[in-house]
This record gives sequence, C-alpha cells and structure tokens, in this order.
Amino acid sequence: MQFGIFTIGDVTTDPTDGTTPTEHERINAMTQMALKAEEVGLDVFATGEHHNPPFVPSSPTTHLGYIAAKTEKLQLSTATTLITTNDPVKIAEDYAFLQHLSGGRVDLMMGRGNTGPVYPWFGKDIRQGIPLAVENYHLLRRLWRERPVNWSGEFRTPLQGYVSTPWPLDDTPPFVWHGSIRSVQIAEQAAFYGDGFFHNNIFWNKEHTAKMVGIYRRRFEQYGHGRADQATVGLGGQVFIGDTEEQAKKFFRPYFDNAPVYGHGPSLEEFTEMTPLTVGTVEQVIERTMQFADWVGDYQRQLFLMDHAGLPLEVVLEQIEILGREVVPEVRRRMEARRPEHVPSDPPTHATLKLDRDHPHHRIQPGRVEDK
Repeated sequence: MQFGIFTIGDVTTDPTDGTTPTEHERINAMTQMALKAEEVGLDVFATGEHHNPPFVPSSPTTHLGYIAAKTEKLQLSTATTLITTNDPVKIAEDYAFLQHLSGGRVDLMMGRGNTGPVYPWFGKDIRQGIPLAVENYHLLRRLWRERPVNWSGEFRTPLQGYVSTPWPLDDTPPFVWHGSIRSVQIAEQAAFYGDGFFHNNIFWNKEHTAKMVGIYRRRFEQYGHGRADQATVGLGGQVFIGDTEEQAKKFFRPYFDNAPVYGHGPSLEEFTEMTPLTVGTVEQVIERTMQFADWVGDYQRQLFLMDHAGLPLEVVLEQIEILGREVVPEVRRRMEARRPEHVPSDPPTHATLKLDRDHPHHRIQPGRVEDK
C-alpha cells in the first residue's frame, strides 16, 4: 500500500504570531516537505494546482520536475490536475515530459476544480465543468495512445494529424486517478476507464465517502475491469500528532480555528467527530486511519494533508517525521494483514503497466459501453 502526503500550497498567516510566509518561502517549504517524505520512507508526494491567491502551486510539473531531480524513489503526483481549465494537449506534453525526467515516477489526479472565477480566466464556463472533464479526458487518452490524432469536439479547436511530444516513456502513459468529492459522474468516468478513484476524505462524513467509493467500485466491476473490491481506490486524510491528545489539540486549535477552508465554523471537536480529521496521539491516528478501510474496503493509496492553515515549516517537517517513522509502518502492517489475497496492495505504477500490456490502461476506451 502507498502512503504519502499532499499539499494545496496555501499561503496562510500563522495565527499564533501573525507571520505570513512569502510565496518564495511557501514554495521552498513544499519542496522541503517532499524531501522529508522520501527521507522518512513515505511513498508519494502530491501537489495541488491552483491559479488564485492565497495558493502558490500554479505549475505542478515545474515543481515536481525539480523534486524529481532531488529524489530517487518518491512517486510524484498531483492533487489535482485541472482537466477542465487546462488544455489536454498541454497536459499530455507536460506530464509525459515529467515522466521522462523522473524515470516514470509520476502519476496524476484529474479534477474539475471548484473555484468559480478561475474558469473564465482560462476561457471556460464552470457550468460546463462535467462535460469539459469528460471530453478533455477522453482526448487526453487518445493523445497518449494514438498517433496521429484526428479529433474534433465541443470545447477546443480540432486536431488534424497531431502527434504529442514527447511520447510517453516506454509507450506507457502515466497512471491516472480521478479526484472527486461529490460528483457521481467523475466516479463513473474513473470506473469506465479502469482508472483510480481518489476521494478527498477531509470535509465529508464517512457515509458520504463510502457512498462515492461504492458507486465507483460497482461500476468498475460492471465495466468488466475486475471485481468491485479490486478497484483502485485512494483516500485523503488530515492529522495532527502530539504526545497526548490534550497537547495536540492545544497546539493545533488556533490553526484549525483560522484555517482558510474550514475555519470559523464547527469547533475542532465537532469537526473531528464529523470528518476524518484526527488530532491526537500516534495510536489514535493509527486507529482512526484503520477505520477508513472499514468504510470503503481495502484500498491502495492513503495521502495526508499535513501543512494546511499556516503551520510553521519546522512543525510540518516534525509531523511528517512522526508520520513516516511511527504511524505509517504500523498502519501498513495492519492494512496488509487484513487485505484479501485477491485485492491488490498497490496501485498500478509505470513498472507494472509497462509489463502488463493487456491492462485497460493501455486502451483508449476500455469500458464495455453496453453496460452503461
């Protein structure tokens, strides 16, 4: 099973001392997090993509390429790549190039984006978010698997005799996850292609998360990709770890209360009761994370948000250290002990997909359409 961290790259004032990092400092902090993740044995680092303040990660491939040069094993991913406002032609080029730079250590998570003003900045209409995601991703499938491409659609100019460059490494496109919090159509899309489905698992209750993953699993099986419990699932999560629960809550509370996404709303106690946020000891984090598999079934990737809401870099690095050294080894052991033999431990990687040419990943349209 893969474990890692993801960041949304928010530039947030530290509520305890009033300091605000510069954009340069925040970008450097995200890089240091990735390096620490590899150092402590985590598997994945994923960065968000945002084009509006107070977020800085507007160019994920630039950042991940830099991290690739400084790491050896770390899987590089996104959380998410905007399939709606980005041109799929540019996505195909950029991520194939990153794939070559990293030696195949890259996958990406597709998402629609939920910031309304961003759409018109890129000439798009948020009211067309779902149709954009569907059309753009299908074009991306073709760009990475067919040459030349002759194509016409609703949302961009036609392509005639187009060949994407560079071509995916080893004729093997990067594995794709589809990230969605609430859109059933995106779970359906992931199932049709046999791709991974990633649920943010930060803001919603366990019933909602289980419902979304359940829809994806059932459709994955109906489209002929394997049994429902063999579908590739990833979850998010957020933790803050202390020596005691009281100490952890005391330290984290001002950051929670002023967080740009969920601050000034429910109390810390209410939010941890309603959502997967865990603030407490190592054992409490282990026990809570193990519950995720009870909600959604055995899954393949777990990513944690560790740096939100203005937490100082030195605190974040310490949290990643604890996560990697004390939490993940035990969660990994327990997860594998409960996993049935027929359920994959890991999601597909470049190495496995390169060898398995029959995998639906290699086909443009692998789902059995009559089952839809």
